[in-house]
Formats: sequence, structure tokens, C-alpha cells
Amino acid sequence: MIHPFSLRLRPACAAPRAWLGLLLIVMLAGCASQAPGPDQARERGDWDAQAERLQALESWSLAGKVGLRTNEGSESANIDWQQRPDTYRILISGPFGAGRTLLKGLPGKVTLTNGEGRFDAETPEALMEQQLGWSLPISALDYWVRGLPTPDASERLEHDDLDFPQRLQQLGWTIEYRDWTRTDDLWLPRRLVMTYGDLRATLVVNQWDTVSDS
Repeated sequence: MIHPFSLRLRPACAAPRAWLGLLLIVMLAGCASQAPGPDQARERGDWDAQAERLQALESWSLAGKVGLRTNEGSESANIDWQQRPDTYRILISGPFGAGRTLLKGLPGKVTLTNGEGRFDAETPEALMEQQLGWSLPISALDYWVRGLPTPDASERLEHDDLDFPQRLQQLGWTIEYRDWTRTDDLWLPRRLVMTYGDLRATLVVNQWDTVSDS
């Protein structure tokens, strides 16, 4: 699977408002055709029962709202993320300077398009380095958003009373899982909060869609 993000954080600098969309894209993201199923009670054993299927899930989409809070202020936007084994497409639209930011990833190439123009790089982190002069630590985001730690780094994972992930610490980030939803017989995060120092991002998923590759 191609991973949209990798993790590195340099000393803080004030990002221009026009690039907050890029900051959010490199943090969180979905497009979905199916809304989350009706609320139902989670039960002990549900998480372990779906673990193998969740780990194998490489094609999915989500849609929702993302908020970002930094020392410079706070912003929010709508977000659409389509993930496939070798590609991804992340769209953020909302009240940012450009209003609409699109990130497309292919093996060996990433393209960012917003109100400032079109920019290309080999990786999202290289793109951030090119445009912002710093990059963020998020190689594991496609795992985190599913409630999983990335297998490429050590982690500290706490569970709730039903053995669902509750708090994950990995690669310098803390991810708190605040709510869950049932979609296609899978429990998936509906609300999660990610923090890294003074940076706080909240993702609320309104729609999940798991896509079969068969």
C-alpha cells in the first residue's frame, strides 16, 4: 500500500494561511457512498473478531469534517479521502485561503492543486518541505484513521473497557478515539483527536465506505 504521509517535524514556523489546507491534508482526510450504519452497542470481543479483516482493508473512503488548532489560530473544513492500494485522492474544501485543496498520490509522485497553483513532488513530505520548509510526522495516518497502529514503529496502545483502542501514542503523536460507528460489519472510528505538541487536529467522520477489490 502506498502511504500518503511520513513523519517528521521541524521547529515551528508560521505557515501562511493559504497553506493551512495543505497542513490539514497532510494530517487527516474521504469520499464515501455509504453513511455509517445506525448506532448500536459495541460488545467485548467485537474488535478482536474484526482485526484480520481491518488489517487487510486497503481500499476505503471517508468523508467528514476536520478541524485544526495551532498557536496561530484554528480552522475547519470538509474533507474527502479515497484510498486505494496504490493511489489516494484527498480533497479539503472550506474556509481556507484557497477554499479547495486537492492532493493526488501515485507511486513516486504527489500532486497538490489549490488556489496558488499546482505543485509536484515525489512524496507529500517532500512537497511540504518544498512549499513550507518543514514537514509533518504522519506516515501512519491510513492506519490510525482505521484505529490501528502503523506496523513500522513502536507504539503504546490503551484500550477501553470493551477492548477497543482508546488512546494510541506513536511517532510522537497521541491519538484519542472518542466515538465509533458500524459500517459494512466493521467498527470504524467516527471521531478521533490527534495531538502533537501544540498542534491539535480533530476528525469527525460522517461517512465511511469500505470498497471491495474483488
